[in-house]
Amino acid sequence: MKRSPVSRREFLNRSVVAAAGVAAASLARPAPLRAAGADDRIVIGFMGCGGRGNFLVKEMAARKNLDFAYMCDPDAGRLAAGIKQAEKLTGKAPKAVKDYREILDDKNVHALFVCTPDHWHALPTIHACQAGKDVYVEKPASHSVWEGRKMVEAARKYGRVVQLGTQTRSGRYTREAVEYIRSGNLGKVHLIHVLNMKMRESIGHKADAPTPPGVDYDQWLGPAPKRDFNPNRFHYSWHWFWDYSGGDIINDGVHQIDIARWLAGQDSPAAVSGTGGRFSFNDDQETPDTQVVTWDFDNLTMVFENILWAPYMKKMEWNTRDTDAYPNWPFDGMRIEVYGEKGLMFFERHGGGWQVFDESEKIISQSNDRHPHYAHLDNFFECIRSRKRPNADIEEGHLSTILCQIGNISYRCDGRRLKWDGKQEKFTNDEEANGYLKRTYREPYVVPETV
Repeated sequence: MKRSPVSRREFLNRSVVAAAGVAAASLARPAPLRAAGADDRIVIGFMGCGGRGNFLVKEMAARKNLDFAYMCDPDAGRLAAGIKQAEKLTGKAPKAVKDYREILDDKNVHALFVCTPDHWHALPTIHACQAGKDVYVEKPASHSVWEGRKMVEAARKYGRVVQLGTQTRSGRYTREAVEYIRSGNLGKVHLIHVLNMKMRESIGHKADAPTPPGVDYDQWLGPAPKRDFNPNRFHYSWHWFWDYSGGDIINDGVHQIDIARWLAGQDSPAAVSGTGGRFSFNDDQETPDTQVVTWDFDNLTMVFENILWAPYMKKMEWNTRDTDAYPNWPFDGMRIEVYGEKGLMFFERHGGGWQVFDESEKIISQSNDRHPHYAHLDNFFECIRSRKRPNADIEEGHLSTILCQIGNISYRCDGRRLKWDGKQEKFTNDEEANGYLKRTYREPYVVPETV
């Protein structure tokens, strides 16, 4: 069925249905998959044809029993390029749609890939769960703490597999590091240091401008506030504006923070404080280029440090990620340091693995592997068939994303130390801070109270 991509009536009707608790019955269900049927094809739709979406298409193009049925994007140029790439790689052109709800209406579709800006993660994930689809949603889980919890509620209510794109969760070496710490080999751990340090270019200053031809900007904005088009608030640069994201702590840092939380064996902190600022870049971005966040857990402190102006701090190079090489730890900008009473663990997320040093600075244990992005996709497709929860289940992703979000909230509240209630998912000592836990939605792109 063809329809307007900005149909207010359609969005509002779906929100009403969800609130009534009958959305799943009213929306199309996917054709069932047999658990181990070799000839069963998994049919997927893609939402978002930008850099990450195109990367995932390349990753999956050679897989057997996978059917790229749809691609969706509000930018007609990106959509056309995505369709062309998928056709070149698979020999078949997916159907181009501007409205992801057309994908959800197809009963033959099993899963939706959400590769959009952060402010567009929650609504399609919830709608997909209601429509009986499984979801692979890129990190971070959500734009706000409140809507992240709604994503978890939808996954549980409708029994859907929802995998977050935090690939390191599927690394063999990651599980080995967790097991190493759980076994007591490091002794008691009281401090974890998480880095996210690299060099990024300034986005400069840009004036508002006419919307580019072929771009449905109202749809791109979606739940975010209405405003005139500005190229600095559009493709990729949206990462540095509060309306759409939360800076590099939640863009890249969430990967390390997620694994650090797993290594620590923690769910929620008791308190958070964050400071920093825009010290290096004189440009339009709102989020900090220098940031420090501290989370206080039970008998453990986790510290995150983020800078975007250091040419000597780098991610592990692509040509070494799928080798047996270990990072050059002092200049590895993505490292996690786990300080135990018996040893110090350095961990790297890009296949770099981990090494443990004793008091004599000797390496006493280590493990690495290839970059886990292939394994992460494998895990998602396996769970579509088995109905098990995936390695990066949405609730784990939500808990890790919260650490980033509340760190940003403390920063926006002048660095105040905020006490956090992990069960209620709210602050207990600061109502201004609680005001950042849920955004004001722009109709009709509203995440419903009841999913």
